[in-house]
Amino acid sequence: MPNNQSILDNLQRTRLKPVIVVQKLITLYYFEFGKNYKFPGEKHNFWEFLYVDRGEVEVSTDEGQHLLKQGSIIFHKPNEFHRFHAVEGIAPNVIVITFDCHSPAMRKFNNKVLKLGEEDRKLLVQIMNEGQNAFVFPFDFPLKRLDSPVPGSEQLLKCYLEMFLIVLFRRLDHLVDGFDRNDSKSTRVPTLTPATRENFEEDLFKSIVRYLVEHLAEELSVKLICNQFYISRTRLQNLFQKYAGNTFMEYIIHLRIRQAKSLIREETYNLTGIAEELGFSSIHYFSKVFKKETGMSPSEYARSVKARMGG
Repeated sequence: MPNNQSILDNLQRTRLKPVIVVQKLITLYYFEFGKNYKFPGEKHNFWEFLYVDRGEVEVSTDEGQHLLKQGSIIFHKPNEFHRFHAVEGIAPNVIVITFDCHSPAMRKFNNKVLKLGEEDRKLLVQIMNEGQNAFVFPFDFPLKRLDSPVPGSEQLLKCYLEMFLIVLFRRLDHLVDGFDRNDSKSTRVPTLTPATRENFEEDLFKSIVRYLVEHLAEELSVKLICNQFYISRTRLQNLFQKYAGNTFMEYIIHLRIRQAKSLIREETYNLTGIAEELGFSSIHYFSKVFKKETGMSPSEYARSVKARMGG
């Protein structure tokens, strides 16, 4: 007769049946668009949803037009053409997530526009937070993994995303025009918490600064950075006033002069070479800006460095 241990070891296992399984994540975005932003449209062979965190957007699809107000989400099925634009001169903030999912249950999301409740919003925030734990922020395409991600962050992101979809899937049978008859909380207008938005802002500022440092020799403009990071001019200027205490262009000058001082001390280039290396149009302009920032010309600064070194 088999012993008790053998019986226990051979107990029947029950394979858990998933309803929605996300195979791959494609993009993960938090966009802060200008008040006149227009997205010309696209279609692709994977799922997408767009959530309006602030403002309003008008979305056009193969099936018609939809006005999405704050707290609303729309799903685009694979190969559905879609485009959108800001409305009423309000700069919208939106979350856009795209992913591969072949589960038949996803068909219930075809052409759906829903109002999210408080618990739904919390799951969405967890998705974005785990995204920042796993990938370089602001998120780009393709997603770039952090050198030292938080352990398990990608798996938690997948779990939160699947949970988010399953929760909405369950609710779809109880909805009337996007509102849950059984949940009074669903009529609330949720937004990302101030603390979460503050984290997004600070990470965004740091990412822009990293970009500027890596491209100091190039022509850097407000328009270029706004296009690169999907933010408005006002948003960009506000970020630099808040975290740097000066304007965007003033900050670039500050970075270039700081780098110029390092290059002068290292004696890697002559002054003309330094001006070219840092994107100044001429040695004359470089000298003028340098003196305004430091109180001395580049050559005077070089002499003071040598004097301090006893050279």
